[in-house]
Amino acid sequence: MPEVLIADDDAAIRTVLSQALSREGYEVRVTSNVATLWRWVSAGDGDVIVTDVVMPDENIFDVLPRIKRARPEIPVIVMSAQNTFMTAITATEKGAYDYLPKPFDLKELINTVERALAQSTIVEEEPDEDNGLSMPLVGRSQAMQEIYRVIARMTQTDLTVMINGESGTGKELVAKALHQFGKRKNGPFVAINMAAIPKDLIESELFGHEKGAFTGANSRSSGRFEQANGGTLFLDEIGDMPMEAQTRLLRVLQEGEYTTVGGRTPISTDVRIVAATHQDLGELISKGLFREDLFYRLNVVPLRLPPLRERGQDIPDLARHFFNENVAQGLPNKKLDKAAIDRLKEHSWPGNVRELENLVQRLSALYPQDAITAELIDGELFASQPNRSANEQSSVSNHSLQTSVALLASQLLEQHTPDTPLNDLYQTVLREMEEPLLITTLKATRGNQIQAAKVLGLNRNTLRKKIKDLDLGITKGLG
Repeated sequence: MPEVLIADDDAAIRTVLSQALSREGYEVRVTSNVATLWRWVSAGDGDVIVTDVVMPDENIFDVLPRIKRARPEIPVIVMSAQNTFMTAITATEKGAYDYLPKPFDLKELINTVERALAQSTIVEEEPDEDNGLSMPLVGRSQAMQEIYRVIARMTQTDLTVMINGESGTGKELVAKALHQFGKRKNGPFVAINMAAIPKDLIESELFGHEKGAFTGANSRSSGRFEQANGGTLFLDEIGDMPMEAQTRLLRVLQEGEYTTVGGRTPISTDVRIVAATHQDLGELISKGLFREDLFYRLNVVPLRLPPLRERGQDIPDLARHFFNENVAQGLPNKKLDKAAIDRLKEHSWPGNVRELENLVQRLSALYPQDAITAELIDGELFASQPNRSANEQSSVSNHSLQTSVALLASQLLEQHTPDTPLNDLYQTVLREMEEPLLITTLKATRGNQIQAAKVLGLNRNTLRKKIKDLDLGITKGLG
């Protein structure tokens, strides 16, 4: 017998809907808050949801994406007294099956429930190839093949996985793969980044809090452990977790239960933990910043994600994937020529896969030509470097530049004799310095005259004339 989950803070509406749907032969469960509704959904209960939008503890539009990720097969019928155009649009965008404005016709609602249940029985699963992953597990390198094997072995277990890798390598992507290909795929995937949350709020975010637990706690709030019940909790940047929260997390891992901030009743939890960090936890342990016993609880299955510079052979496949994604978003299709591919492989990629994705998006959006050349890539890579690098380099090199000029001037003055008069020391020094300056700048921009002119503060035509007058050639000194 199908089960209908009803969430509305109006007791009269809950009673009317419960009686009407019960007469139609449905099992009905009612609640006045989103927290209880989410607990039911996470536990796999219910076949269809009928819910108000504005609830005492949370707006249903904020929860709908989470419900659709956790239970894509369950239809959600949204009701609202805020029967505006934007409410209807938002309901559709958030993935609701249907939207009914209040006051609603009871018969229409019952018919909508019947249609939703009928459709949910024939909806096919999304193909596995999609998985909703924003950064792809793409690559044929040996390093990535090992990642694939570990993920394949871990998907049918609940073992805790510790992912270590530089920023931008795709740690959350791997965590999602462990979840979406695992036995908890029908449960929620909940992520929390320790570095993005104020330290004094982390315990509340993780474990929830009771009303009045602290200033501003005007109502009970569920934490990430409660939200992830039955699924996977991804603890990103675990090295930034404060010691107090580490102690509470260790207890959860040992006992399988926790208490909310301000609460006294232990709450059982059923989640799989996947943690990630870009830091050396061993070093943090030696400094007293991370608990050693918590490390061993988390580091059951260590998984290292290689930086992009260690998997250069994967770069062409990744770039093609990102170009294809851009086409799906309405951007023109692009291709890389061989020199461009070679240039991408030479780059050190401090931002890893995320940096490559951003570069490909810029190349798709900014340039009209179909073929992307090495020169275009050089210009974009140079322009995208953080300003602090240029400032640091300028600061470091300023003293050596002054020293070089002084030495040159001193040498020229020493060479001066009555028979060889020197009347234009200023211009002579400039001429002597100009050629190596131009060659060094062109080398730094890998021959990109547009970027070199910008760095030098010259007009592009002026730079071209100087290159010609000094007989530098386009490639002189760029090896």
